[in-house]
Amino acid sequence: MSETTAQDRIKGDIAANDVVLYMKGTPVFPQCGFSAAVVQVLTHLGVKFKGIDVLSDPAIRQGIKEFSNWPTIPQLYVKGEFVGGCDIVREMFQSGELQELLTTKGVAHKAA
Repeated sequence: MSETTAQDRIKGDIAANDVVLYMKGTPVFPQCGFSAAVVQVLTHLGVKFKGIDVLSDPAIRQGIKEFSNWPTIPQLYVKGEFVGGCDIVREMFQSGELQELLTTKGVAHKAA
């Protein structure tokens, strides 16, 4: 029963927020270097996002991996679309693809 609830909460959060980051810890206090790196990129770009701490909820921690079929955390979603984890986000930022994606999706950000 809780599995359905976790999936429903994930779908709801992704639908209700333009940018969602499933991470270890919070945007203010990341609990792993990978999560911290993605927060740093988003903060640098001035992107408003909702950070969801998977450490505080084991059902969400497992549920998001099943939802995306992606084994690691953090996971970034933009306008309902799964973007990727830390390495992908970092590479997209460095190449300008992330900024382009944000612009295409209509998400406010500042130029890097």
